[in-house]
Amino acid sequence: MPVLTAAMVPLLVTKGRSARRDDAVPARFKPGDQIVAKVMSPLTHTRLPRYVRGRRGVIERDHGVFVFPDTNALFAGPHPQHVYNVRFSARELWGPEGAATDAIYIDLWDSYLDRA
Repeated sequence: MPVLTAAMVPLLVTKGRSARRDDAVPARFKPGDQIVAKVMSPLTHTRLPRYVRGRRGVIERDHGVFVFPDTNALFAGPHPQHVYNVRFSARELWGPEGAATDAIYIDLWDSYLDRA
């Protein structure tokens, strides 16, 4: 795989490829499943926000299979996996100060999640 150069950026922005994959990767979760976001502190970049680590949420939607950016950015392979939309209640994240009716929704890769 070639290294991305500045000259390549305009072409990728206008004609870039999707990170979606057709790989037959089984889904571990389905809408309604309760999960807990993993507690992890990798030395490299991750797209798992610190404020949801260790917190419980509910799978809202399965977006399908996508390249895992944490490994792909390091040239360690695409490791395709499902990306789920996860609902976290405001009270789960911020305690009683969070409004009872508020929630945030975050798209998270399968390997960031465990069954609650």
